Amino acid sequence: MNASEHGFNPAFNMASIKQAFNEAVERVSTVRMPAPTRLRDLIRQIRAARTAAEERTVVNKECAYIRSTFREEDSVWRCRNIAKLLYIHMLGYPAHFGQLECLKLIASPRFTDKRIGYLGAMLLLDERQDVHLLITNCLKNDLNSSTQFVIGLALCTLGAIASPEMARDLASEVERLMKSANAYIRKKAALCAFRIIRRVPELMEMFLPATRSLITEKNHGVLITGVTLITEMCENSVDTLNHFKKIVPNLVRILKNLILAGYSPEHDVSGVSDPFLQVKILRLLRILGRNDIDASEAMNDILAQVATNTETSKNVGNTILYETVLSIMDIKSESGLRVLAVNILGRFLLNNDKNIRYVALNTLLKTVYVDTSAVQRHRSTILECLKDPDVSIRKRAMELSFALVNSNNIRNMMKELLLFLERADPEFKAQCSSNIVMSAERFAPNKRWHLETLFKVLVAAGNYVRDDVVACTIQLISETQSQQSYAVSALWRALEKDTSDKQPLAQVATWCIGEYGDLLLYGPPLEDIDAPVNLTEDEVIDVYQRLLWNPQNTVVTKQYTLLSLTKLSTRFQKGNEKIRQIIDTFGSNLHIELQQRGIEFSQLFRKYDHLRPALLERMPPMETARPQANGIIGMVNGEPELEEEKSSVLEASSPSSDSSALLDLLGTTDLGMTPSVSNKNTSANSTTIVNNNDLLDLLGSLDLNVPTSTSTSTLPQTQTSSQIFNPTNTSNFLVDGLLNSSSVQNDTLTMIVLDKAGLKIIFRLERSPDIADLLIINMSAQNSGSAILTDFLFQAAVPKTFQLQMLSPSSTVIPPSGQVTQVLKVTNINKVPLRMRLRISYTGPTGPVLEQTEVNNFPSLISQ
Repeated sequence: MNASEHGFNPAFNMASIKQAFNEAVERVSTVRMPAPTRLRDLIRQIRAARTAAEERTVVNKECAYIRSTFREEDSVWRCRNIAKLLYIHMLGYPAHFGQLECLKLIASPRFTDKRIGYLGAMLLLDERQDVHLLITNCLKNDLNSSTQFVIGLALCTLGAIASPEMARDLASEVERLMKSANAYIRKKAALCAFRIIRRVPELMEMFLPATRSLITEKNHGVLITGVTLITEMCENSVDTLNHFKKIVPNLVRILKNLILAGYSPEHDVSGVSDPFLQVKILRLLRILGRNDIDASEAMNDILAQVATNTETSKNVGNTILYETVLSIMDIKSESGLRVLAVNILGRFLLNNDKNIRYVALNTLLKTVYVDTSAVQRHRSTILECLKDPDVSIRKRAMELSFALVNSNNIRNMMKELLLFLERADPEFKAQCSSNIVMSAERFAPNKRWHLETLFKVLVAAGNYVRDDVVACTIQLISETQSQQSYAVSALWRALEKDTSDKQPLAQVATWCIGEYGDLLLYGPPLEDIDAPVNLTEDEVIDVYQRLLWNPQNTVVTKQYTLLSLTKLSTRFQKGNEKIRQIIDTFGSNLHIELQQRGIEFSQLFRKYDHLRPALLERMPPMETARPQANGIIGMVNGEPELEEEKSSVLEASSPSSDSSALLDLLGTTDLGMTPSVSNKNTSANSTTIVNNNDLLDLLGSLDLNVPTSTSTSTLPQTQTSSQIFNPTNTSNFLVDGLLNSSSVQNDTLTMIVLDKAGLKIIFRLERSPDIADLLIINMSAQNSGSAILTDFLFQAAVPKTFQLQMLSPSSTVIPPSGQVTQVLKVTNINKVPLRMRLRISYTGPTGPVLEQTEVNNFPSLISQ
């Protein structure tokens, strides 16, 4: 019997043996391949690295190994390698080469592979990657899976990386899953719909039917996602907001059940039933009740219950109370409910937690307009916050304190704020001093108290005082003739001391003594102040000489002092020779400004001695209407800039080559962009700043002037003081300033340049009494609406043939029925009609607003 008879084929068996042998060899070789490093071991190696170089070495070595496994198509360890790659990506190293491997894991039927693959897709992919397009089909397949956890992974990934195109393709699948019988899937689908609406708002209408059913859910997870989705819809669409106002009773009922519900271990957090859901519902009620009396009335009772029944011993309760306060102050609530809300914030101020105190101050700052009297009850607690060691709390307390100042408490408030100014950090002094001056300007009980307050500010703030405080003080002294003797005596005593750290005080003092030095020596003694005893002209001149020789004094202070000393030659009865000798020494000064003044003033003692008494006679009172700003002083939202006040001055220049394509304004093509010069009170040097090209684009290639910093000071610089006496003027100061100061009368006209959405921009045009070509525009932005306008920014641009100077605005916040003021100075040398383009931006109740307009109907008198 042969082998074939027994069914044995030698050829076939040899092939089978060979194939079995090869498979065995392959299995052996596979087993012998070293397994990749585990994730925990890689983390341990990276953390053990002592230097950044060692860490990079470990990471690079591991990345090289992962690349090699990707090239070999080793699918056994792909999941582990992607997990390690994601950790490397989290450390900041490049991991983009693993994107395709994530797609392979997503396509795997194993759930563990899908989980890592989707996680990698969320971290490594975005809509800018081409690989991103390949995942759409995988997502569609998994959204139709029979496993809820696979559907959940797909929904999470879609919400995280969905592009507009992907959202449109898969929105119908998400809408279908929102109606699923599985609560887990409904919750995930609602969150995914929330992200899709953010990416593609026009898909909102598709989800409306399914969203309405979510509000009736018993499952808290689904309910909180439904409330979140409705909130997003209401914030993005007015029609949707009106549509969902009918659910206010349902929300009130849910919130009431949460408050009255007993202990539930599933939803209890520190004794409060599902605080996350309560906060979401309160926020949605605030949106639905805003500017709606009926909806507000329906939720008044439940808000009162939440405010009175919530436990405040835990931070969870404080969170709910904070959201309740915001809702009460934002809707049309009853007055008693508003008082209750402010009292809750008052209790927050007494909390030991700094975050809670800061939140309370920030909220009171927003609600102070709604019920000022209720906030006034907590004034003492707010003032105590000025002593808090935390800098952010002190800043908010300072801003809120100025918002509470009125004619009844001005004396007590200024006493506390002056104490705060003395010990305040340097970054607070500039803003605080300007706001004190503005508050005194509005509510001063009498002129003497007003002057005393300004002098205390100059002493306490030192060199941090802004230019507007100096200008305001000089103007007040000039227009208050009955207090000039007191002012010159008080300032003399301050000038006798070392003023090197109080340069603004020295400037005001020298100006006042230069104008009214005769009252200091020869005026009648004051009854309520001790007059200087045995003060002689030589003693005054010696103090001036000390100021001029002191190297610590700035050039601006020396300019004030030099001009003041020149004026004293006509105020004093003798001592002119000593004054002339001091002035002559400045004819060779190294600083060009001081040298020029020394030479010019010396001529007044020689060639033009007969004109000196007339040129240096006492200036007339600077009576200029000061705009009154309503509401809070300083910024409400956002951090105020605490820089020195700057004024941008535009000078004509030739067009630059890189901006020639933009130079097309109102039919002209010969406009140029010019540098802006910023003069600081405490610096002797001028800083040149180039305007922003982007802003030039926005305003249509106008000769644009934007202040170099948005100042939060509410005290505008006074035109009269800066024009009649500006120690930084050049040689034209004597001829144009002193000889022609009283020859021109002001002409005033009013224009409304913008009236839209409750914001009205008014121009009050005024011809300068000193410079014939100068037009002064007093801009006032008035808010006639019921909502506060923040981040207000007014920008203007003129053709190159004009020169534009914009002073800092009084504020960046316009409260309801309030206003913001700003001064513009336009020089029209060529006598051509003025044209101006304006850009006004602010943040209102509906979000950021941008308005642009042209003004080309200025009266003809400004070009004459």
